[in-house]
Amino acid sequence: MIDSESLKAVGPWPWPRYHVARLVEEIAARKPAAIGLDMIFPEPDRIRPDIFAAFYPELRGPARDQVLALPSMDSLFGQVIAGAPVVLGRAATEGPGDDPASLIVDPLIDGSSPAGLSAQPRAVVNIGPLEQAALGHGLLNGPPDRDGRVRGVPLLMRVGARPMPGFAMELARVAAGRDAFSVSPAKVTLGGNSIPIDGRGAMAIRFGHVPPAHIVSAADVLRRGFPADAFAGRIVLIGLSAEGTADIVATPMAAEGFGTLVQAQAVDALLRRGWLERPTWAGLAEWGIGIGLALSCIALLPVRSRWRWALLPVLLLIGIACWFAFDQFALLLDPIRPLMLAGGSSLGVAVGLFVEARRERERLRETLLQERLAAAATEGELQAARSIQIGMLPPRDQLARTDPRLDVDAVLEPAKSIGGDLYDVIRLDENRIAFLLGDVTGKGVPAALFMALSKALAKSVALRGLPDLGEVAWVLNEELMRDNGEAMNVTMIIGVIDLTDGRVLLVNAGHEDPLHIDATGRVSVHKLDGGPPFCIVDFPYPEEQFSLEPGETLVLISDGVSEAQDRDGQLFGHARMMQALAGLPGARAMADGLRDAVRIFENGSEPSDDLTVLALRYLGPDAGKLSPGV
Repeated sequence: MIDSESLKAVGPWPWPRYHVARLVEEIAARKPAAIGLDMIFPEPDRIRPDIFAAFYPELRGPARDQVLALPSMDSLFGQVIAGAPVVLGRAATEGPGDDPASLIVDPLIDGSSPAGLSAQPRAVVNIGPLEQAALGHGLLNGPPDRDGRVRGVPLLMRVGARPMPGFAMELARVAAGRDAFSVSPAKVTLGGNSIPIDGRGAMAIRFGHVPPAHIVSAADVLRRGFPADAFAGRIVLIGLSAEGTADIVATPMAAEGFGTLVQAQAVDALLRRGWLERPTWAGLAEWGIGIGLALSCIALLPVRSRWRWALLPVLLLIGIACWFAFDQFALLLDPIRPLMLAGGSSLGVAVGLFVEARRERERLRETLLQERLAAAATEGELQAARSIQIGMLPPRDQLARTDPRLDVDAVLEPAKSIGGDLYDVIRLDENRIAFLLGDVTGKGVPAALFMALSKALAKSVALRGLPDLGEVAWVLNEELMRDNGEAMNVTMIIGVIDLTDGRVLLVNAGHEDPLHIDATGRVSVHKLDGGPPFCIVDFPYPEEQFSLEPGETLVLISDGVSEAQDRDGQLFGHARMMQALAGLPGARAMADGLRDAVRIFENGSEPSDDLTVLALRYLGPDAGKLSPGV
């Protein structure tokens, strides 16, 4: 290695060719099998006689002639190379370089190269006196893997149309004394060794760490007294490791390593058959094991059996087996393929089981709902049916977020587990909100079912965009009579409020008149002409208009409020109702306050009817808007 110690002893890199020649000469004197120079000398030596003479114009006459007559260090270096088994490096390149047709290719290369052999159009080579003197020439560079790491070393590359050996391959050939090697799409044969290669012509090697005892500083070699037999019969690589000169590459062992040590490990692998090999049967075995695992997962995972847990040690065993094949036999087997097949099938089974479980859960939920309804029909009223009914109504938090210009709230409490009251608040467009409150005749399951039908039809008809509210009431009446096999009827009040001006349109079908609370808190009954309850007769329900000023409230109730009774049979009545609403600040306070007043009046007696309150307080067209500058 030309390391930092060598630079201290000799001088900065690049050295004059004299020092490089002396280093090669000292190594060659110790009888190595081959010497590889992991560097390129594409330019002449900078310390030449003509350059020296030009640098000193004071030289005249015979002194100048003597300097110019001195041989260049490049020619002396070439003589040293010619007297030793030296392999020089080259670099394949897309940029400027030499025409490959003019280059020396030392070995005879027989056979057909892989179709995907790495190729470049030109090569950077050494100057002529060195290039012609060397015993071999090998390409130093090769493409890394897609992640930028070097996992293999090219044994063969194509420059232009000519195949050329890699640096490690040429060193091994020169050391073995061979004049040729053969190549096929899957291997390179040198002597009795067949080395597997991939489609790019690279040999996969098992990377490790070069022992420090095998790395010698160039400074030590150049000193007197270096052992005479230090390199006898060995392959010697000369490379750079001093800071600022190193050839750095990433390998599986380290993010930064010296390129010369990678070449050394490649040469070592060629000499001791230490390459990694992917057998021809590997792909078939991986697919077979993967399919077997996938089928096992499909067969065992849906079954509640202890045998399915045996898949876990099998998966672990595959990983161990692949590692053992790599560690002991240098075989490249991919555990990811069978594990991915097993994992994919397991995921598919899990998704299938989840979907099936979800489908079964939905079926059970539907069955449970049917059973609850059936139980309610046979046992009376159930709390479960109450939850179902309440869940059909818009929750209070949702009502509070209807529109910043409208404060709206509602409360519904069935007299039994389930009842026939209903309410809804429906946005028609940006500025119009529809609202309704109804009361189905009767109680219990029949009333609850007809309540659900009435609510669904009312919302559907309201959203049809009919020209006026009277038409909405007439169509709703027709729809309810069509699906009313039990001859039930429902009272209902339907309204639409325009939030731009507070104008309210109302239709009353046999229901309690709404209550009006002005901005001062005064409560009054707003009389409506109205018509009969729905499902009794076809009737042209009149659309009645009413206006709310900002701060005024409209309260809709069911007869469970006005007709609530105490223990003595007295009715709650409109007077108590207006008294309970007086002075309450908002829609929620009004709904809760009126309900609480009724319950206090009942004094623990069983409610005679369902109780429903819907309060709508108009806040004005500009409510919720930010003031200027905010």
